[in-house]
Amino acid sequence: MTASNEILGSVRPGKPLPGSPVIGTWRLRSYVRERISDGHRHNQFGEAPIGYIGYAADGRMYAIFTRNDRIVPRDVVPTDQEGAELLSTMVAYAGTFSLGRNIVVHHIDTSWNQAWTGTDQVRYFMLEGDKLTVTTAPYRSYLDGSMGRSILVWNRIK
Repeated sequence: MTASNEILGSVRPGKPLPGSPVIGTWRLRSYVRERISDGHRHNQFGEAPIGYIGYAADGRMYAIFTRNDRIVPRDVVPTDQEGAELLSTMVAYAGTFSLGRNIVVHHIDTSWNQAWTGTDQVRYFMLEGDKLTVTTAPYRSYLDGSMGRSILVWNRIK
C-alpha cells in the first residue's frame, strides 16, 4: 500500500536520529499473512523463511527474504519456468526510509517487483529488546485477492 500524505507527514524525512534503535541488521524469524476478514493466519513463506532487513545510519535500507524450500535450477541460468518459480518465492527491495513513532516508511528505489519501485511502503513496527516486529499496511493478496497484512518478526544480528 502506498503511503498517504498524512502518514508521510508523521515520519521524519532524511537520516534517522543518532542511536535510533532500529538501526542495524535483522534476521527473519517468521513471516505470517493475516486475513483481515476473519483473522486467519498462515506462514506465507513456509515454516522457516530466510531473510534479512537492514536499516543504516545514512538513511538507506534493504530487505530480502525467501522461502527455505525453493527449487534449485538444473543449471546456473534457470529456465523461464524455474525463474518464475524462484521469483514467486522471494521479496527483495532497497531504498531509503523515514521513521516516526512506531512507523517506518520504505521509499523504494529498486525492487524485485517493478510495481513497487518508486513507491512509499508503510510499515508499523514494535521493538522488544532484540526483536523487531514489522507489520504491513493492509493489502490485497496476489494469491486469493483477500485483504490482509503481513507480520514479520526479526531478530537483531549482533
